[in-house]
Amino acid sequence: MKAVRTLSRLTPIILGIIFTGLSAFPGSRGSAHPPATAGGSDKTQDQDDVVRVSTDLVVVNATVVDKEGKFVTGLKRSDFQILEDGVAQKISTFSAEETPFAAAILLDTSGSMEARLTLGRSAAIRFLDGLRDQDVAAFYNFDTKVEQLQDFSPGRDLPAKAYGLKSKTMTALNDAVLKAADDLAKREEKRRAIVVLSDGGENYSRASADKALDHALQAGATIYAVNMGEQGAARDLTGSSILRNFAEKSGGRYVDSPGGQELRDAFAEIAQELGRQYTIAYRPANRARDGKWHAIEVKLARADVTVRNRKGYRAPKR
Repeated sequence: MKAVRTLSRLTPIILGIIFTGLSAFPGSRGSAHPPATAGGSDKTQDQDDVVRVSTDLVVVNATVVDKEGKFVTGLKRSDFQILEDGVAQKISTFSAEETPFAAAILLDTSGSMEARLTLGRSAAIRFLDGLRDQDVAAFYNFDTKVEQLQDFSPGRDLPAKAYGLKSKTMTALNDAVLKAADDLAKREEKRRAIVVLSDGGENYSRASADKALDHALQAGATIYAVNMGEQGAARDLTGSSILRNFAEKSGGRYVDSPGGQELRDAFAEIAQELGRQYTIAYRPANRARDGKWHAIEVKLARADVTVRNRKGYRAPKR
C-alpha cells in the first residue's frame, strides 16, 4: 500500500515531465505564428524549426549532360566522386536505372497570376503528358494558403477543381514548397521533384525561403522553377531570384519562359531528366550534429560533361 501511495504521488510529476519533453519536439505548437515578411525571413522560427535531416544516409540525385545539353547515360559508380565540405566520401549505393519518380506540381493562384492562370494550367498539363506509366504526380495550388487538389497518382489529367480556380490576394510560395517537400518525403520513390509555376512574388508565407529549401533538400526533392512573371521592365527581380535560388541549390532547373515552344521543350526535358538521373547515396564521414550547412560536390572522371545536383544539406542539431 505504501508503494501504491508513493506511485500515486509521483504520477503527476512523471506526466508533467513527459508533456514537457513532447513540447520540445519540432512541429509541436502552442500557438499560431503570424505571417512572415515578404522575404519570408522569420529567423526566430527558423531557429526553432531546424530541419532534422538524417545524416545516416545522404541521397543525391545527379543529372549529367554533355556540351550540347544531351543526357549522358551509361556511367558507372567508378566514374563518380562525391565530396562533402571538400572531403571525399565513400559511396554506399549507386543506381543508374530509369526508375520511377514522384512529382509535386505547384500552381500559383495569387492575384499577380490572374492573367496567366490558363497558361499555368496548360503548362501543368504539358508536364503530365511527359510522364511515364510508372511515374506519379500530385497537384497543388497556392495563394494565401496551400491546397492539395490531387494526391500522388499515375493519372495524366488535372483534377476538375483545377479548372475552376480563381486568382486571389497574396502569395505563400515558401509554404507551398515546404508542404510539397514534406509530402514527397513520405513517398517510396527515391527520385522526387517539385515543379513550381509562379511569378515568384512571395509575400505571405510563415516559412522562410531557406526553411522551405531545407525541407526540399531533406526530402531529396529537385526543384524545377518556371518563372511565369511579366517580362521586361515590369519584371519582379526579387521573385525571379527566389525561384532561381530554389532551382539552383536543389540541383534543378530555372525556366525563364511563361509559355510558347521554349516552355514545352523545357517540360519534355524535365520529364526525361527525372527518369535518367543517377542516384548516389553515402554516409557522411562527419557525423557532427552541429546544425550547420554541409556542401555537397559531385565530380566526374570525364571532363567533357557537366553534372547538376543539390548543393548540400543542413545537419541536425543536438
